[in-house]
Amino acid sequence: MINVLGENYFIDLDKVEAYLDMSDDVNLEPLSGTTEMRINVIKFELVKLLLETVLSEQEPIEDKLGLPSSKKYTSIPFNLAFNTLLNKKLINHY
Repeated sequence: MINVLGENYFIDLDKVEAYLDMSDDVNLEPLSGTTEMRINVIKFELVKLLLETVLSEQEPIEDKLGLPSSKKYTSIPFNLAFNTLLNKKLINHY
């Protein structure tokens, strides 16, 4: 596991799937033999963008030594994305 902000977190894929699923919202008669899943496209794109932001965060490199900066710095987009996913329980503390 890799520490994120001093703690271990994981992406709960089952919660992401349940969060995006809209199958229960529509009262259509289920057809026999179908395994169709309806998703909210807006939620899907937002969750995709938030996860991409969290997973692509990099520590700033110190120019003098070429080592990661000793400062505990995270960007505003990372903080917003991380806190949103944590609030919606799509990422959980391990």
